[in-house]
Amino acid sequence: MSYTQSTLIFSDDRITISGSNIQVMMDWEYPIMSASAAYITQNGGDILEIGFGMGIASNYIQSHSISSHTIVENHPQIIEKLKIWSSGKSNITIISQSWQEVTASLGRFDGIFYDTYGEDYDEISSSLSLLTKSGTKFTFWNNAHISSNPIKSDVEHQEISTTPTTPNSYWNSGTYYLPKIEF
Repeated sequence: MSYTQSTLIFSDDRITISGSNIQVMMDWEYPIMSASAAYITQNGGDILEIGFGMGIASNYIQSHSISSHTIVENHPQIIEKLKIWSSGKSNITIISQSWQEVTASLGRFDGIFYDTYGEDYDEISSSLSLLTKSGTKFTFWNNAHISSNPIKSDVEHQEISTTPTTPNSYWNSGTYYLPKIEF
């Protein structure tokens, strides 16, 4: 069964896949999402967020001075949460499809945050030229427990101290390396 066909269980501190112990997102990620949003909104302007999850990064993005906020999400249950969350926010565009289906029609952005379940950042690397302007700030959920990156050789990393809930299925390190890429 694919991720978009799975049933998700929502609680205050996490999203899990029903019938498993697999977490999609957890609330201990707040410091990472805050730093990600601060980085990609440095230029203001138009922001692209691929993957909504619990809306943690989205809340931080909205707290910055930006013109528009486009959110691409493909899980039906999360799309419903996203619609409720975005109600009354005039600068948000929701795209309820996979980013792969819409990349060519999205346009270009001043900041991009890529955090999808079950996909690695290298999946979007070949599409970034369609989405970036000169000076675009880009970051993504970095599964690597080291500060290296194959997208660009001149990647800066910000170390963020984390206290993940243990055990969890995707991150168990005390240090997260936030990749900071400028195009």
